[in-house]
Amino acid sequence: MVFTGIDNVQQKAEHVLPRLFRDYVAGGAHEESTMRRNRQAFGKWSIIPRCLQDVSQVSTRTRCLDYECSAPFMLAPVGFAGMMRRGADLMAARAAAAEQIPFCVSTFSIAALEDVCKVPDVDILAQLYVFRDRAITHDMMRRARDCGVRTLILTVDTAITPLRPRDERNGFRRLAKPSLTQMLSFASAWRWSLNMLRYKQPELGNLKVYGMGRSLLQQAKNAAAQIDPSLSWTDLDWLRKEWKGNLVVKGIMHPEDANRCVEAGVDAVMVSNHGGRQLDPAPATLDVLPDIVAAAGNTNHTVILDSGVRRGGDVVTALAQGASMVALGRPWAWALAANGEQELREMIAGLRGEVRDVMALAGINSVSSLREKGSTILRQA
Repeated sequence: MVFTGIDNVQQKAEHVLPRLFRDYVAGGAHEESTMRRNRQAFGKWSIIPRCLQDVSQVSTRTRCLDYECSAPFMLAPVGFAGMMRRGADLMAARAAAAEQIPFCVSTFSIAALEDVCKVPDVDILAQLYVFRDRAITHDMMRRARDCGVRTLILTVDTAITPLRPRDERNGFRRLAKPSLTQMLSFASAWRWSLNMLRYKQPELGNLKVYGMGRSLLQQAKNAAAQIDPSLSWTDLDWLRKEWKGNLVVKGIMHPEDANRCVEAGVDAVMVSNHGGRQLDPAPATLDVLPDIVAAAGNTNHTVILDSGVRRGGDVVTALAQGASMVALGRPWAWALAANGEQELREMIAGLRGEVRDVMALAGINSVSSLREKGSTILRQA
C-alpha cells in the first residue's frame, strides 16, 4: 500500500473498529475544543521554501535521550491499544524496532511490559503514573528496571479524569461488562470481532497483578481511580531520587512547571495536553511550545511535543520552534487497527519521508540544522 496521510489511516481504522474503541481513540474532553485547537495551531504556520541549498543529502536521523532515531518522532503511550487489534502493543514494538524509532509502553497496555521488552532491538520507554498506593508505583519502577528500560515517562496531567462525552455515552470505565448495545456494536464490526476472538480474556497486562479486577472494564475503572490527585513536586523529587535512568515529565503546558522540572533534575519535558483528553479548553501544545522551550533553557534541554501531529510539515514546524522530537499517539493506534503491523511500518516510513521532503524544500539538510535555523523558515500563515 502507498501511504497518503494519517487522516486516511484514521478513516480505514474507523471502518474496522466498534463504536466503543473508535470513540475512545478519537474522542476528547468536554467540547473537544482542545483537541481541535491542537490541529488548528499547525495551520497557523507556513514554511518558506529555500532554493540553491544543495539538498542532495538530507538526513532525518537524530539523537534524543541517548536513543539513535531514524526520524525525529516516537510512538507515545496509548492505553488499551491492544483493543484496537490483538497483540497491538507487541506489533508497535516490532514496527518501532524495524523503523528505528523509540516506543513508550502505556501503563494501561494490554501486553505486560515484560512481554513487550522481549521484542528484539527496540528502544522501549515506560509510562508511569503515581498511584495512591505508592507500593504499586514503586513496583512498576522495579519492573521497568528489571526489564532494562532506560527511560520513564511520568504522566502528571491526570489528577482527575474529566467528562469525555463519547466515552460516557458508550459506558467506557462505567460498566463492569459490555452492555447489549456494545455487544451488538462488536458484532457489526466483524473484522475486529474475528481478530479479538483469539483473545481469551483481555486484561491490562501491566496492572492485573495488582488486583484491580477481573475484567478489562473493571481494571480500567479501578486503575483510573488509583491515580493520585495529591501528586506534588515533593513526589517528583522522590521519583528523581528513586529512578537513576532518564526521567521525562509528560503533561507540561506552563513555563513555570517546565522550569520546576528542570530544577528537579528531570531529563526532558513533554509538552502535552493529553491529546485534548484532559483540560478543555486548554491551549494547543504548539502554541505554548516556545515558552516551554525558553523556560527549559532553550536548546540546552530536551523538549518533546505531542498532540495534533499528523503530517511531516507538522513535525518540521515543531522542531523549528524548539522541540527536540515529537510523539505520535492516536496515529499509531489507528494504523494497527486499520491493517496491523505492516500498516504501522508504512505510516512511520511515510511520515519520515514527508519530513525529509519538507526539510529538502525548505533548504534544510539535517535535524540539527533545522533546530538551529528553524525560525528563519517559519512564517505565520
